[in-house]
Amino acid sequence: MLSWAVTFLIIAIIAAVLGFGGIAGAATGIAKILFIVFLVLFVASFFFGRRGRG
Repeated sequence: MLSWAVTFLIIAIIAAVLGFGGIAGAATGIAKILFIVFLVLFVASFFFGRRGRG
């Protein structure tokens, strides 16, 4: 999930440098959403993964 967010961020940077504002904005939005989803899943797996061990 994090790799997809980084991929879309790189696409956004390249598109912005080349002057494609619409594509850069869309790729940035997708990267933000994927990063937030990654963080939520990471925190959930961190807390729920430790619950069964002990």
